[in-house]
Amino acid sequence: MRKVSLLILGAVIGAGGMSVVSQTSLLSSTSAIAASADTYRQLSLFGDVFEKIRTDYVEKPDESKLVESAINGMLTSLDPHSSYMDAKSFRDMQVQTRGEFGGLGIEVTMEDGLVKVVTPIDDTPASRAGILANDVITQINGEQVQGLNLNQAVDKMRGPINSSVTLKIQRKEAKDPIEVKLTRETIKVRPVRARVEGDIGVLRITQFNEQTYEGLRSGIEKLTSDIGADKLTGFVIDLRNNPGGLLDQAIMVSDAFLDRGEIVSTRSRNPEDTQRFTAKGGDLTKGKPLVVLVNGGSASASEIVAGALQDHKRATVIGTRSFGKGSVQTIIPLGGNGAVRLTTARYYTPSGRSIQAKGIDPDQEVTQDIPDELKGKDETKGEAGLRGHLMNGGDKEERGGSSAYVPPDPAKDKQLTAAYDFLHGVRKGASNTAVPN
Repeated sequence: MRKVSLLILGAVIGAGGMSVVSQTSLLSSTSAIAASADTYRQLSLFGDVFEKIRTDYVEKPDESKLVESAINGMLTSLDPHSSYMDAKSFRDMQVQTRGEFGGLGIEVTMEDGLVKVVTPIDDTPASRAGILANDVITQINGEQVQGLNLNQAVDKMRGPINSSVTLKIQRKEAKDPIEVKLTRETIKVRPVRARVEGDIGVLRITQFNEQTYEGLRSGIEKLTSDIGADKLTGFVIDLRNNPGGLLDQAIMVSDAFLDRGEIVSTRSRNPEDTQRFTAKGGDLTKGKPLVVLVNGGSASASEIVAGALQDHKRATVIGTRSFGKGSVQTIIPLGGNGAVRLTTARYYTPSGRSIQAKGIDPDQEVTQDIPDELKGKDETKGEAGLRGHLMNGGDKEERGGSSAYVPPDPAKDKQLTAAYDFLHGVRKGASNTAVPN
């Protein structure tokens, strides 16, 4: 084990030495060697502990798991969003960000230890086979589902395109189980759902994956066509409980509503690595009024969009303070051994606000009614409530979003109602309504 540590040290000294000799004084070189020696002592300590566990632990440990856990411990000590992903977790993350996978086209949930169909997705193998909402999947390829967790069951239903899978389904109306053989196809996750509410177009964005901008663009086109450009009052962009996703998609979504100006900047440890992203022009809505809905579950990419549109006065933000995750994570693949998710920068809104551990304050605060039985439960203080969170980077005030997630009853959704009222006020030219520009 000491030999391994020495090889690691050799790599560190070799890389550092070349940089030091070419760029710094002899004094700096001496300091670097001293720092490397200290690092070597720590690595040697790690090797000693690892060897002791390997030889003396009460049961033979899985050595690869020990190393993975040590790496993950090192990363999670930095902040809540840095972590190690093993090969499977890395693949799952890639599927999530791509927004498409080989599967059957059903949304499922776990209920009383059983996998229950929430809904089949239109024009997929599941919908064409007649699978219905509330069907209970009891077997997958002859294997009992009971005893599996939801992720395990989903993994078994996903697979290579054109491969087949057989499901056994229990339906309330049917006396006997129904067996269905399906062929997997490419299934695309729908991160944007568009619907007409009278003269208002509502765009619900649930995540920022590779399909988000295209879903938004087609949603705007469809709503404009369905309502009529002359009758369309405006749009509601619903980002509530959207946990975020890809930075480039957040930039593209913001750009969809802006003609010019900065969207977001990212600033890392080295000032020269600062990046600024600006709008390319071309508002897809032709300047129609916008309302953005946020709450304590709106994080990361959602906050980039809300912050950019708020700073440019392009949209009015309604709801409650957002989560406050203002940091950027870079995914660094490690060959066939998974990947490292490392926090590499903070992001700032166009006006220079760091949202880290503070969140976006809405222009108009509207809280949802919480049932008595849920009050005090599922409360979140946002990013500021996470242990070891990254400091704001600006002032030291740290508040973060605070809300309890309650799926809103459409008939009692106070925040959505406030958005409709605002947009109708804009159309009527109400004197107490600020019109975004």
